[in-house]
Amino acid sequence: MGDVTELLARDTTRGRVTLTAVTLGSGIAILDGSVVNVALRTIGTELDASLQQLQWVINGYMLALASLVLVGGALGDRFGRRRIYLLGMGWFLVASALCAVAQSPSQLIATRVLQGVGAALLTPGGLAIIQSVFRREDRAAAIGTWAGLSGIAAAIGPFVGGWLVDNGGWRWIFGINVPLCIAVIALTLWATPESRDTEATERGFDVPGGAMTVVSLGALTYALTASSTMSPGLLVAVGALAVAAAVGFVVVEKRSRTPLVHLSLFGDRVFSAANAMTFVVYGALGVVFFILVLQLQVSAGWSALSAGLTGLPATIALMLLSSRASQLSERIGPRIPMTVGPLVCAAGVLLLLPAGPGATWWTVLPGLVVFALGLALLVSPLTSTVLAAAPDRYAGVASGVNNAVARAGSLLAVAALPALVGLSGDDYLDPDAMTSGFRGAMVICAVLLTTGGVVSWFGLANTRHPVPVAPQSES
Repeated sequence: MGDVTELLARDTTRGRVTLTAVTLGSGIAILDGSVVNVALRTIGTELDASLQQLQWVINGYMLALASLVLVGGALGDRFGRRRIYLLGMGWFLVASALCAVAQSPSQLIATRVLQGVGAALLTPGGLAIIQSVFRREDRAAAIGTWAGLSGIAAAIGPFVGGWLVDNGGWRWIFGINVPLCIAVIALTLWATPESRDTEATERGFDVPGGAMTVVSLGALTYALTASSTMSPGLLVAVGALAVAAAVGFVVVEKRSRTPLVHLSLFGDRVFSAANAMTFVVYGALGVVFFILVLQLQVSAGWSALSAGLTGLPATIALMLLSSRASQLSERIGPRIPMTVGPLVCAAGVLLLLPAGPGATWWTVLPGLVVFALGLALLVSPLTSTVLAAAPDRYAGVASGVNNAVARAGSLLAVAALPALVGLSGDDYLDPDAMTSGFRGAMVICAVLLTTGGVVSWFGLANTRHPVPVAPQSES
């Protein structure tokens, strides 16, 4: 496990405070991810932002997080998990304050990128601290508490975000992070011991691999988001840069003595299939949550709070049903849950097609419930399958890769889908244009989800039953 100054018992004061600190810190990142979508329409009108700029409000954060989350985990192993967690919280605090005072779309996008860097530093730290500083007999219970309370943070996100937007303005969705981050920093400084991987401190650090990840994802995201406004030559050049950086990443990781990603993991068919399914399914999920709240506010006239609450059925289903889905997967194997889950999600997405002018809760609730049930069926078995497919010594790396793949899928889908369905500029303020684009996007999302089910069916054939683990909360 590495060098740990001391191990904590969960039922001691320091154990409880440490668990509170890492759970609250993770919850802040989850909360921020779930509240911003609710505020997009208000941000757009107040800052006079285009749809492309609103995409970057989401994508700037996701780009930094997806491309640097593996770097954040590696930095924690090398320089101290507590130290990097505190650095991430401080960074996130400052970036959140800057987001709250942004005066233009470009300022908000830049500060959201900074916020994503902070999230990439703190996100891997929560579970890593629990795994390294608690006694072995207390770790499973501590992880369960972390997962459950992080789920609650995701659940209250729509409530908090919608209420703040409707009553205090969109700036408060970022401003509220400041006192929360201060509390986490104080609790961590007081109670949490330091830990690090002594082997990591003796090895080098894969700077080229991290740089290639940032360049590849950044160039590809820019090409997808700005494709409608770029000249053909520039689009080809940026696309070529993305491909070259991706190829360079593979070459660097193969040759590196200390790679960010052990490419040998992808030699396992189950690991590769589970991550391919993750990429397309989480791409669809990112688009659904991005465009549904906009559609309901623009075309149906819903308030920010009402639109934000559409994410509540999925959160409740994950909280109540994830452990049962994990038990089911343990009994029958992951193939059926991870095939049926995306297909049920696809059916739910198609049931959301009538969400347009005049839509009420009764219009969207059936689709939301079906979608939520499919999501609950697939998330926990997916986490278990990814970890079970990797050797024990690479469990942390496998989890980090799957996390990065999920966020990259969401990032790239949100970047590409609006242009594919004809949405650009100020179309998000036009109910007719928005409804047309929304319905096209829902059909594409249903296709992506169905593809995920097909990948699982063929890729997970004859899989062994995975060991159940506490499901990771998704933002």
